[in-house]
Amino acid sequence: MAAAPRWIAHLDMDAFYASVELLRYPELRGLPVVIGGGRRHQPVVNADGTRAFATLRDYQGRGVITTATYPARDLGVHSGMGLMKAAQRAPDAVLLPVDFDEYRRYSRLFKAAVVEVAPLIEDRGIDEIYVDLSAVPGIDDAVGHDRLGGVRAVAQEIKNSVRRATGLTCSIGVTPNKLLSKIASELDKPDGLTVLTAADIPTRVWPLPARRINGIGPKAAARLEALGVRTIGELAACERGWLVEHFGRSYGAWLADAARGIDDRPVVTHSEPVSISRETTFERNLHAVRDRAVLGRVFTMLCERLATDLERKGYAGRTVGIKLRFDDFRTVTRDATLPAAVQQAQALRRAAGQCLKRVDLSRPIRLLGVRVAALQRAGTALGQTPGRRDRAAPAPAEELPLFPG
Repeated sequence: MAAAPRWIAHLDMDAFYASVELLRYPELRGLPVVIGGGRRHQPVVNADGTRAFATLRDYQGRGVITTATYPARDLGVHSGMGLMKAAQRAPDAVLLPVDFDEYRRYSRLFKAAVVEVAPLIEDRGIDEIYVDLSAVPGIDDAVGHDRLGGVRAVAQEIKNSVRRATGLTCSIGVTPNKLLSKIASELDKPDGLTVLTAADIPTRVWPLPARRINGIGPKAAARLEALGVRTIGELAACERGWLVEHFGRSYGAWLADAARGIDDRPVVTHSEPVSISRETTFERNLHAVRDRAVLGRVFTMLCERLATDLERKGYAGRTVGIKLRFDDFRTVTRDATLPAAVQQAQALRRAAGQCLKRVDLSRPIRLLGVRVAALQRAGTALGQTPGRRDRAAPAPAEELPLFPG
């Protein structure tokens, strides 16, 4: 007896960070809004109760866009673009600071809403998940067109549940596998619902640029284009052996399968993180000597937030590392493996500070980050019962050497 077909959904929140901000500032709906500023870009409340917002026109610094509303994207600005460059394209776009605590709160809300409808989810980040709909009542016991109707009804129920819980919209693609669903969720954004079967691949998927396949990066796309392959359909027409010859055995074979919509990966409902990190990019480059006090405060804050993340997720780690990006965009990492796993901010800062001593800090610093790896469940790693950990008092500043003066 043939196995029942799989139905995998990819749910992607629409312009997630920006949409959360629009809930807070509804007067900005329909306007170009960019998220990526710092605290100094907080809106100011006027005497009459209205709010005054910063704009890109007045921005000075090295920050980058975290996300943007769709009207802003229509003006040519997008996530990852430098704010100064974005100001040239959309000088009147509103600039708001990022608020990751609020985005994480809404992330938890939308995922809890999905689980109420379809419990088998794979968490792929703050704003996207995969959902296995194959065994959801109304789908697993239906056949033919009734099954397709059931799939669409369940997906719409998920969208409605997310909107009720958060006030936000999402786009969902539902197909037989994760690769196609990732593509499908982008086809009808925003607030889209796209259901595709294998029969829809030639008309809906093959005309798309090859770059739309998750796993084909800029370099691979450029190589394909140089070989005359621009669309997914053109890639699907390539002989497997030819792709292997040009891209290697593993990646070439994967390209051949991906273009034909072949993907057997299951929805992974639980996985252990490899590492947990915190980092920040400065609006102006900071020097280890001249800006020692500022860097020290930021470094302490990163370690404290990382400690909070570890405690919330129930982990401790033995490997502590740092990440530095200098004004010439050179990135340096250092790490140290400790005798025992740590979780507290004091221990993280001390170990990370030792890593800093192994770096030449003569150039101005653009980015600073702290990372913990070799993770273990905290109760076992620390020899304590979770929830019963005693908090150590912060060590005096002189015990925590940082940037040399």
